[in-house]
Amino acid sequence: MDMSRNKKNLFSRCWYYFRNGWSTYFAFVFAAVNTLVTTYYLAIDRYPTLKIIFPTFIDYVGIVSVIGIPILILVGYVHYKKTTAYKSEVDIIYESNPYVMRNLINSELILKLNLQLVEKMTKIMKNEKLTEDDVKELSKIENEILDFTKQRTFRNSKDLEFFKKMDR
Repeated sequence: MDMSRNKKNLFSRCWYYFRNGWSTYFAFVFAAVNTLVTTYYLAIDRYPTLKIIFPTFIDYVGIVSVIGIPILILVGYVHYKKTTAYKSEVDIIYESNPYVMRNLINSELILKLNLQLVEKMTKIMKNEKLTEDDVKELSKIENEILDFTKQRTFRNSKDLEFFKKMDR
């Protein structure tokens, strides 16, 4: 990566890291503490019945943690493994980020080419001659990849079109 470009984007990069640190770590901890303090002192502390179940703030935090953490782990698991929500998030990331899309498309092209090369090399290793069709097939793939890579840019939608064809 070009270091001079990184220096030019220093503010943007710092802003990105700040937002990520804030939203992922600080806001999470701050929100958890805020929720626990607010619910305890505005709700539980004012009702004698609830005060019997949660006599102190520490007891409340302990009980809520023992019950809440496994529930939140289950919710996270369901989000990633059992619903279409996470798949939709990933689809959006691939559709909207040309760099991520480019890596996926490149790996698909490399896989396609490598499979053909392995097939042809296996023939050669078995002392079989490559036929004219074999050579044409490799040449066709080479031309497809060359044409595709000449046409695509990070600003046009060629990678996305390829991705949508691949997804079918």
